[in-house]
Order: sequence, then structure tokens, then C-alpha cells
Amino acid sequence: MIRDLRAAVRPSLRRSSAPYNTYASYDATRDPSTSTAVVDCAVYRDGRRLKDDSSDTCLTPREAMRRVRDGGGFAWIGLHEPTEAEFAGIAAEFGLHPLAVEDAVHAHQRPKLERYDDTLFTVFKTIHYVDHAELTATSEVVETGEVMCFTGRDFVITVRHGGQGSLRNLRHRMEGEPELLGKGPSAVLHAIADHVVDGYIAVADAVQIDIDQIEIDVFSPPAKGSTRGTDTGRIYQLKREVLEFKRAVSPLLRPMQLLSERPMRLVDPDIQKYFRDVADHLARVQEQVIGFDELLNSILQANLAQATVAQNEDMRKITSWAAIVAVPTAVCGVYGMNFDHMPELHWKYGYPMVLTGIIGICFAIHRTLKRNGWL
Repeated sequence: MIRDLRAAVRPSLRRSSAPYNTYASYDATRDPSTSTAVVDCAVYRDGRRLKDDSSDTCLTPREAMRRVRDGGGFAWIGLHEPTEAEFAGIAAEFGLHPLAVEDAVHAHQRPKLERYDDTLFTVFKTIHYVDHAELTATSEVVETGEVMCFTGRDFVITVRHGGQGSLRNLRHRMEGEPELLGKGPSAVLHAIADHVVDGYIAVADAVQIDIDQIEIDVFSPPAKGSTRGTDTGRIYQLKREVLEFKRAVSPLLRPMQLLSERPMRLVDPDIQKYFRDVADHLARVQEQVIGFDELLNSILQANLAQATVAQNEDMRKITSWAAIVAVPTAVCGVYGMNFDHMPELHWKYGYPMVLTGIIGICFAIHRTLKRNGWL
């Protein structure tokens, strides 16, 4: 049996001084001095890594496969953004299907699980939360990458695209658990799936804080001189980022369910049950992301409704003052027509009387509108 499997492949998520930067400790790109896409290549036998006879550096894929065929175990090859030429030799050595190879090289794939003869091809979308001091209408909230995994009877090939989601620390943790690695390539596939889903959980928690802040800003009393419409751009940008998050999470649920429910020759029975736990965590994240999308829709509608109400209030105020100004305009317009015979035109107190009448009528209109809430 596998002892403390979860502790081995799912380290606790710790908050640092820069919160939610889940992948900050991982290397973002491959070493510029390395002329090949191979980041690491090793053979594991009885759960322990075999070292190269000549040095401590990683093996070549051809040498790794030769050792596996001679003495057993399995090879784990990690690549970062390989070109077609770099991947062609590895694909030929391990007999990878051309369609899967094409997907692995060109990336931008939908999360999925496919079977080609005796090889499982799995695509994961990695998500990284981008720290920002303040959410704006142009803020990038999540950054995506990809991890493709070829799983065979005696090999695992991981192909990573993007600057985030390095598997180096994951490999080191698994090498500290020989009993886990002794279960073969399916244990590596589970560890990668669990690692990716753990990243989803951390990002979901961070996005939740952004949504809570947006909700507070929308429903709190507006600052003097500000308008509700200024939040619309931020809400729409966050909704776009949540949609990108959703595209990574939702398609992966079915492959995880298949790995946990359907018996497969390439998946160890002791490992398969743990895919159910990964699927459960993924289902929870999917519910969160769907809830984020619906909540942002409601917040956006509420913000637009508040902007409409504010515009209506402004229109009522403008209409009220127009009604008040209409009184002196009408009276002055009548007495400005220069007729000879007009009421009180030559009376000594005509002018004060007209001004008094205008002021009195305007005051009465203002008081009435004020009482009715228009001013």
C-alpha cells in the first residue's frame, strides 16, 4: 500500500509575503545554456533514481530507454517547449502516435485524455495567479500554460509549455518517496494531475478575494464626484480572466473521472483510487469557477442598474431646474415683446411686482420638487 500518498504529492499551500504566487519558487524557463529541450531525464528502478555512470547529469532519452529495457524500471523525461526536430527522435524512440506528437509540439490544446495503443496522452492546463496591487480594466489576473503527459508501461514523457508550472520540485518530492515511485508511470501521472489541481485551488482562492473587493466597491456608497460606471471595465476584465480559468478547469473533469472509474492497464489499481480524490477537488474548483462567472454577471448587472439609476436622478434634477428657469424665461419673454398696451407696463411698481412674482413662483416650484425628491 502507499503510505502518506497525499503528503508526498500534495504539499501544503503556504501563503508568502506575495500571496497566491503559487509557482514563484519554480524555474520559469529552461536554462538558456541548454541547447536541447530536455530539462531532465532519469531512470527509476524500485522507486529510486539511477545515476549516470560518468556524471550526475541527466541521461539522454536513448540511454534511458536502453537501461529500462536491460534492467527494468521506467524512464521519466521532462521537456520544455520542444520543436518538431527536437521531439522527433524521442517520438520515434518511444513509438508515440503522430497526432499526439503534433498536439504536444504545437500546444494550445484543450485539456483531454486520449489513448493511443499502449500510451495515454493527457493534456493539462496550468494556471498561475498574477499578483497586482490594484485590479484595473487592463489587469492580467491569471496566466495559463500547458503540461502534456505521455504515459506508457515503462516511460513518462512530460512536455511543458509556458513560463509557469515547472515540475522540477514535484520530481524532487517524488524521489524522496521511493515507495510511491515504485508504483510506476501511473504514480507520476497522478502526481502531475494532483499538482495541477492544487494550483487551481490556490488560484480560485485568490480570484475570490478579487471578486469580493469588486463586490464591496460596487455596493458601497460612491465617493463624492465618482460614478458607478467606472467599475464596469474592471468587472468585465475580471470576467474575461475567470472565463479563461473556466476553460482550463471544466474540460479536465471528465478525463479525471475516467482515470478514477474505468480500469486501465496503464494505471496501477493502487493509484487509480487516488484519481477519485483529484476528481473531487477538481469538481469543487469547477463549481467555484461557475459560481464566479454567475456572481460577476450579477455584479455587472447591478453596476449597470446603479449607473442607470444615477443617470435618471441626474435627468430629474436637470428637468427640475429647467422647470424653475422656465418661469422667468416665460415672463421676461412676454414683457420683452415691446407692445404699447401691456398690463402694468407704465405703472410705478410694475417692475418690482414682476420680480416678486417670478421669485415667489420659482420658490414654490423649488419647494414642491424638493418635497417630492426631485432636488
